[in-house]
Formats: sequence, C-alpha cells, structure tokens
Amino acid sequence: MSDDFVPLTWADLTGCPRPEPQAAIAYGDDPWQRVDLWLPDGPGPFPTVLMVHGGCWTTGIADRTLTNWVADDLRRDGFAVWNIDYRGVDRPGGGYPGTFQDVAAAADALRGYAPKYGLDLRRVVAIGHSAGGHLALWLAGRRRLPQDSVLWCATPLPIAHVVACGALADLEAVAASPDKGCGTDVVGDLVGDASTGRDVYADTSVPRLLPIGVRHDLVYGREDRIVPYRLATDYADRAGAEAVLHTVPDTGHVELVTPGTPAWTVTKRLIAAAFAPRA
Repeated sequence: MSDDFVPLTWADLTGCPRPEPQAAIAYGDDPWQRVDLWLPDGPGPFPTVLMVHGGCWTTGIADRTLTNWVADDLRRDGFAVWNIDYRGVDRPGGGYPGTFQDVAAAADALRGYAPKYGLDLRRVVAIGHSAGGHLALWLAGRRRLPQDSVLWCATPLPIAHVVACGALADLEAVAASPDKGCGTDVVGDLVGDASTGRDVYADTSVPRLLPIGVRHDLVYGREDRIVPYRLATDYADRAGAEAVLHTVPDTGHVELVTPGTPAWTVTKRLIAAAFAPRA
C-alpha cells in the first residue's frame, strides 16, 4: 500500500449523479422483489450480465440502486444488465430460505423477459459485489444442491461465468471473522439457527458446493477494510483451478464498484473476456 492511499467512501460514489435504468420489473409481490433492466442502444440481441448488489445481505445497508453506476457503465459498453434485488435479513421473509429463493427467482425470471427485450441468454455472466458476490457464486453453484433442499430447482438458469468482487463467499469463514465490516451477527441472521437439524451451510455457503463447475474470477482490493484479504486467498485456495484471484493494489471496497477505478477496469475486462468466443 502506498503511504498516500485513501480509500473511497460510499459518499464518493453516491454523490455523483445517479443514472436510471430503462425498465423496472417485478418478479414477486414484495416491494424488494424487483429487477432493474439496463439496455444498450439498438435492437439487440444483447450479451447479458446478471448483477447482484452487496450490503451485508441487509436491505437497510444497500439495495440494487447502489450498483446503478456500474450497471450504466456496462450498458454503455453494449451489455444488458439484469440488476436484481431481494429481501435482506432485515425484511420480513428475508434470511434463509427467503433471501436465496428471491435471488433464484430473480435470476430464473430472466428467461421470460429475454424475447421482449432482446436479451441473449446463450452465455449469461454473473457479477456480484461483497455479499452479492457470494450470492452470484451461489447462483452458479445451486444446481449442485441436493433434491431434499428447499432451495433445489430442477432447471436453474445456467450461469456461464462469474466475476465476484470482494465476495464473502465462505459463510462459515465470514461468521468466524469478527474483523469483517458486516458485524458479527449477520451470517447468523442469514442462515438462522440449527433447531431444524439441517446443516444450512450445506445449502448456502459456496465452498460446500465446490466444485461449482463454473469458471469464476475473484477481484479483491488489497486494502479492503470490509472484507479481510485472507478471505480472498483462503477461498481461492479451496476453489482450486476453477477460480482465479485478481488482487488490485491500493484498492478498498468501494472502488470495486466505482466506474473509472483500476478495480472496475479489471472487472470490465474480465466480463468482456467471459463473453469472448470460446476457442
């Protein structure tokens, strides 16, 4: 870290004029069961990015509008962005299984709207930030859930690639990390207690689903004060060859979803590469 490094704050991002999506879509009756769709100019079909916001799985901390700036940046580069929201642990029905059911339903709803909006679903790339990075990876791996799981789905939307930025992928490690920026109780709020006798981590924590069978790029800021860097290296070691860790120096947590930063430049390059024709 350079001596003069000062991390961005959320006010540095949210103080900029906020762009607005081209369409808003409900996938359920709850006010938080919503998707914002960002569409490039032209008729399509558009390569489609599925975006999941962070905020410690807590709606009161963040919702999908926190990623409006990067969603618009991708839209300007020719990508459609399916930017999903979900009930956090602080909302009725949030936690387990509701938060996960929402994320799954929002992803699967993409199929029904693709023809109307010219969305190309042959290769969907998911991107998530922080808690949203965990959820994006979980979406890619949920096809490995056992059939007795309440979260099991016979035909989940296929995710071809994930770019996870500052992801809190390993819920068990996060729960045991008091130095993370989400506090000490949030994972317990997310997965609930063990009174049912079910090992909920087996349904929800990404390492329990490994190998997920999907290539994923992990983008982390070396000076991230919300997600300790050891969570990045430990998960990357567990994921093995299907994950690649990209460490961005002089970068904190906010920089990961702020247009124009080195971290976001890395993420955009990885997204574009994920859509490139396979050899």
